[in-house]
Amino acid sequence: VYLTMGESSVPNSEEQERLLDEALQVVKMESFQMKRELDKNKLMDGLKHASELLKELRTSALTPKNYYELYMAVCDELRHLQSYLTDEFQKGRLVSDLYELVQYAGNIIPRLYLLVTVGVVYIKVKPGCCEAILKDLVEMCRGVQHPLRGLFLRNYLLQCTKNVLPDGDAEGKGATIQNSIDFILLNFAEMNKLWVRMQHLGHSRERERRERERQELRILVGTNLVRLSQLEAVDVNSYRKIVLNGILEQAVNCRDAIAQEYLMECIIQVFPDEFHLQTLRSFLRACADLHPQVNIKNTIIALIDRLSHFATKDDGPGIPNDVMLFDIFSEQLANIIEVRPQMKMEDVVSMQTALVNLAFNCYPDRTDYVDRVLEATAQVFDTRNVEIVSNGSHLCKEMCELLQVPIAIYNNILTILQLQFFAPLYEHLDYQSRKKIAVNLVSNALEHNTVVSSPEQADSFLMLVSPLIQDQSDQPSDIDEEDFIEEQGLVGRFAHLLYSDEPDQHFQILRKAQTHFAKGGNKRMKFTFPAVVCATYEDASWQKKCQKCFESCRAVINNLCQAEYSELPIRLFLQGALSASELEFENHEAVAYEFISQAFSIYEEEIADSRAQLAAVMLLISTIEKCQCFSEESHAPLRTQCAHAASRLLKKPDQSRAVAHVAHLFWSGCTQETERKEMHESRRVVECLKKAVRTANQCMEPAVQLQLFVEILNKYIYFYERGCSGITVDLLNQLIGKIREELSNLESSDCEVI
Repeated sequence: VYLTMGESSVPNSEEQERLLDEALQVVKMESFQMKRELDKNKLMDGLKHASELLKELRTSALTPKNYYELYMAVCDELRHLQSYLTDEFQKGRLVSDLYELVQYAGNIIPRLYLLVTVGVVYIKVKPGCCEAILKDLVEMCRGVQHPLRGLFLRNYLLQCTKNVLPDGDAEGKGATIQNSIDFILLNFAEMNKLWVRMQHLGHSRERERRERERQELRILVGTNLVRLSQLEAVDVNSYRKIVLNGILEQAVNCRDAIAQEYLMECIIQVFPDEFHLQTLRSFLRACADLHPQVNIKNTIIALIDRLSHFATKDDGPGIPNDVMLFDIFSEQLANIIEVRPQMKMEDVVSMQTALVNLAFNCYPDRTDYVDRVLEATAQVFDTRNVEIVSNGSHLCKEMCELLQVPIAIYNNILTILQLQFFAPLYEHLDYQSRKKIAVNLVSNALEHNTVVSSPEQADSFLMLVSPLIQDQSDQPSDIDEEDFIEEQGLVGRFAHLLYSDEPDQHFQILRKAQTHFAKGGNKRMKFTFPAVVCATYEDASWQKKCQKCFESCRAVINNLCQAEYSELPIRLFLQGALSASELEFENHEAVAYEFISQAFSIYEEEIADSRAQLAAVMLLISTIEKCQCFSEESHAPLRTQCAHAASRLLKKPDQSRAVAHVAHLFWSGCTQETERKEMHESRRVVECLKKAVRTANQCMEPAVQLQLFVEILNKYIYFYERGCSGITVDLLNQLIGKIREELSNLESSDCEVI
């Protein structure tokens, strides 16, 4: 049987239920007898039965949870006794005699419970005796040194005296608020000692069980602090000079990790924010003196979060000007970290994250405060020789959270660039974690449309997100292809945020981007270079820099060619030709011609797939048609080149379509704004279309042949509606008749193909 707190065995649940049941039955029976005797005004007989029911609290066989249930049942009965005594003493009975009498009870547990019960009534009847009775009661309770029984006895003392404690300067004929503070602090100190003593009783193998039991009982100790916080006469001065010092002295001196952690948390929770602001330095200094096993992180974060919430309340007074909140926290956290070298790095970083949030909530305009936190964190990494933080570790998680906070709260990557110690701290992360932060930085810029408007900012930011832009020494060999494409897409979109209203500045920014993107290797070029090229085409609207901009774009596109891309450079060269055509700078015709020539060269040398060839030829023809800057001298060879390319396509259907498309080059040209007539060469249009029909006739498959005839008919109609004299009604009818003839000859299976 579990007889003492030091015994190694604990009764099982069934045994516990039986013991509790028996004790409650005795309490019920004795309370009935007590009430019956009191109803007969036989006080002494009633007290005897009260003493008998109180004897059940002498047990050591119950677990704390079951003992608490028994204790509550006993307290319910003692309230009836207290009510009876109050009525009797108000009728004139001598309370002092009874106060002396109950001290002769045979057992100390019943004696002290009765003494407290009578003592509280004594104070109510004779308030002038309050100071002496309170002092006597709190001292007499020292007689019970068994941890479990002593804790509940003192809790009973605290609960009974709740409504009789002086809460003013001169209440109760001499009793003051100081008497109440002294009483509660002494009771708290004794309860904390009993609570701590529980940890050192019994065998070491039952340490975890004792810790669980202590956690169940901690609220008994904390109730003292709650009661102190409820005293209205306790102001900031008395809290600073007496209350807090008394609590911290007991907490620090007990040298028990469980007690210290709970008590510091309790202080934070029960006392007002205004008190914490005025005693912040003292509280944090005490934190530095706590047991090494105390998880001080939770305490610090809880205090920071509470004061941050207080500072940001809409209806709150805010932080007083004389309280340098951030400076105090920053200074004391540095001291705590220094004196606790065994503290885990993840706990250090977690506290710094809370401090960053405090800095932003209380001082939103002071970005230097955030940078100071990052600097302090980086110094800890250097002091402890932490080089690389591995992905998946607790430290990595806390580090990422710390670095995410400035990104999330400022929502401006330019502000992040002002934080000098963001990058040094960021460099401690491994590749995967750095890449994650880089993705968040770029995504944040895109989400909030943050424009990077100087070459220096562009250079700094692209260096910061280098895990996305170029290969890293620590990156793994196998990279997820889908993630890679998504990440490079973000970088490509971000390139369009590299912009300045000053064209020369914009050009320099893009050159910086080009330099960084060139280090990305062939796999990244196809995502990043097109973005730079297109952004440069936009910048080319500045007349003085046009030639230089297009030269820069040409160099970038040639890099893509060297990386063995083909279709993408063709599109970029043709887009450049269109841009040059629309700009009226000195050499715009030559630049457009050169870009189209480059596209033709790539087509002839690099494009081998028939489908890709057709797409490229159609794109070349369409681009030349849209360009309005060419003289006849330049336009003629381009038309001829397109016609030759179309007729040299491998497949007959492709030839037919491409040749028909070439017809547009002879019915287009410059606009009227350039004071030149549009090109209307009816004969050449008809020649192209007739050649397309002849080529279609050579196709072997009837369904394909018919589809080509329909497409060519659409071309005929297009030019007929635009006044092409070579396209007559007879010509249209001939082609329509041919289509009808071919359609009637098709088998049903061929129709399904169509």
